[in-house]
Parts: sequence; structure tokens; C-alpha cells
Amino acid sequence: MNPTATNYPILKTAPFREWSPSIHYAQFQTLPQGKLEQRRIYDFELIYVCHGDAATTMNGQRYLLTAGQLILLPAGVYHQNEVVSAQGAKLLGIHFDFFDELDIQTEADIVVGEEAVQSNKFASEAVAETFEPLSESPVYTPPLACVKLMEELVHEFAMRPAGYELACKSLMLNILAQLLRTQRTRRLEDASVHGAKIAALMHGIEAAPAESWSNKELAAKLSMNEDHFAKLFKKHAGMPPGEFVSTVRHREARKLLRETELSVEEVGGQVGYPDIHYFSRIFRRHEGISPREYRKLSRIL
Repeated sequence: MNPTATNYPILKTAPFREWSPSIHYAQFQTLPQGKLEQRRIYDFELIYVCHGDAATTMNGQRYLLTAGQLILLPAGVYHQNEVVSAQGAKLLGIHFDFFDELDIQTEADIVVGEEAVQSNKFASEAVAETFEPLSESPVYTPPLACVKLMEELVHEFAMRPAGYELACKSLMLNILAQLLRTQRTRRLEDASVHGAKIAALMHGIEAAPAESWSNKELAAKLSMNEDHFAKLFKKHAGMPPGEFVSTVRHREARKLLRETELSVEEVGGQVGYPDIHYFSRIFRRHEGISPREYRKLSRIL
């Protein structure tokens, strides 16, 4: 069979509530320089490069991976992995499916035996509306938060404490969400000459929500007319700049109220609302309850 002629992966459009990943394998592995055998798998695999350089040839294209990058290997697609760096490479690998549809007992349930292919066994890839399939552009540079989730998943899978299956499912859903967000950010950055600059502004707002982020000041950072900037920002972020700032501040306020002992006034100051009355009014508009009520409720739950 021609390795590049394939009808895989099988795509299945499904809302997020139907995504229910199960983990079949998760561990760190150190490999020497060299190529592995070409193969196909029944499930999906994430390979994250911790140290060194690696490569994967798939669908006639060779993807080079440096430390800090990962690749998604889809079910049913021929691929060949390779460690490129002379000193070898340390990899983190996670095998999973999207809908808890495979019963994996041995390696033979993961790697396809070409002499006896079970065509009805290939897992489907979940695709959410407004997002491309994760396999469409299989190489990602995940944020640090995503890397930590993958490391925690490996730990859970290796140690297998009570309830580890549920913990792994939760962690995998978070990992997939991080990759989808990375995909969207990448798409925004590629959308226009201004995309990368607006994405950088968004990151800046998220990193320092208390700073002054008026439309005028944001537009000045990109040397743009204020109205033109606002239209571009909405196109890339999906909401006006003022709404984005408000959303980021509210998200940070909720976190501080849940996780710290800062007073409500201090929380407001840290997210950009030094006037406690204004902060309380804005918070209630978002949440339906006051900051104090939110803190009390979150600690009860």
C-alpha cells in the first residue's frame, strides 16, 4: 500500500461535551540517534521533544522537531519517527483516543499489524466547530502550562493512584484545549501582517491586566488609527479590545478571590480597578454576585 494514499484520519465533528479521551500509554523515553520503523497506529499519539532533535515523515512530508515542540500522529496514517541529534533525544509520548472507543490491552492493540489490519478499529479524531482538526497542522509549540499538564499526566499514568483514569481524562481534555488555543493563535498570527502584533498585545494584556489598556493606548502601540485598530482587533480576537480587557481582568479577579487572601479592594487594584465600588459593580455585572459573595461561595464549594 502506498503510504501517502490514505483515507485517515477519520474525522468526527462533535461538540466538546462529547469528547471523552482515554489514555493508553504515557511515559518519558530516551532514544539514541537513528530511524525507527515505519508504522501505523490505531489510536493517536502526542510526541513532545524534551531534549534533542527529532523528525517525523508523514504523508510525504518530513517534519523536523526541536526541543519544546510536539507532533500529533493520527490513527491510520503511516509515519516514521527519527531521532536526529547525535546525543539522542528525550521524548514524552502519550497514546490516546478522543471518544474512549478503544480497548487497549497490549502493544498489538496500538500498533497496526499490516498482515491483519482491523479496519473497524481505527479511532476517530474529534473536530469542534470553528476549529480545524488538530491533525491538519500536526506540529505545535505548546505553552509551558500545556507541558506541565503532559508531565502530570505521565506521572498519574505511571503511579496509578486511586482515580487516576479520571485524572488522566481531565488532564488530556486540558491538553487538547491548550493545543486548540495554540492552533487559533497560530492562525491569527498567520492571518495578516498585523496578526502577530495583535496576538502579542493580547498576551501582554493577559500578563498584566492592571495596566492601562485603553483603545487609544493600544492603537498607539501599533501606530494605528484608533477606529482601524479596534476593527482589526475584533477581527482577530473575536471581541472588541475593551471587552477583551474586561474579560481578562474578570478572569484574573476570580482567580485571586479563590486562591488568595487579598482583600476585595486589593484584588480590584491588582486587576486594574482601584475603586472598590466600581470593581464590585463590574464584577457583579459579569458574575451576578458581589466579589465577597463569590469568594464565600467558592470556598464552600
